[in-house]
Amino acid sequence: MPATREIQVTSTAFADGAPIPAAYSCTGGNVPPPLAWTVPAGATRLALIVDDPDAVGGLFTHWVVTDISPTVTVNPEGHTPDGGVVTANSADRIGYLGPCPPPGTGVHHYRFTVHALSRPLALSPDTPVATATSAIEAASLGSGRLTGTYSR
Repeated sequence: MPATREIQVTSTAFADGAPIPAAYSCTGGNVPPPLAWTVPAGATRLALIVDDPDAVGGLFTHWVVTDISPTVTVNPEGHTPDGGVVTANSADRIGYLGPCPPPGTGVHHYRFTVHALSRPLALSPDTPVATATSAIEAASLGSGRLTGTYSR
């Protein structure tokens, strides 16, 4: 039986499909939640994308981290995965932007997706979000996702 390339993504802060605590949003500390993931065989690097498909103007990417070592399987609260390169998000900022939907726009779904990559991407921090996410998709061997909700 071949090894699976699916990744399990979890958090001690919220369960899949559950609300994300305010501490990880723009109304709280605006820091990344604690995350953990499995790594499939064959991954030479990992990437993490946090996005909101329910954003008013269409898909909004809150955080992109590439070239994470496959030996890294946890990310503590408030940190960037060790060795990872943070590239620009949809706000053209380099860093994590927590959930922050406009008031009255309903429940938004925030997807924390980890990709197993076939090769290092060697992107620079000023890489535009569309370029970074395209490069991740092109090198992805498999992925896994944790989805949390947030509204205000």
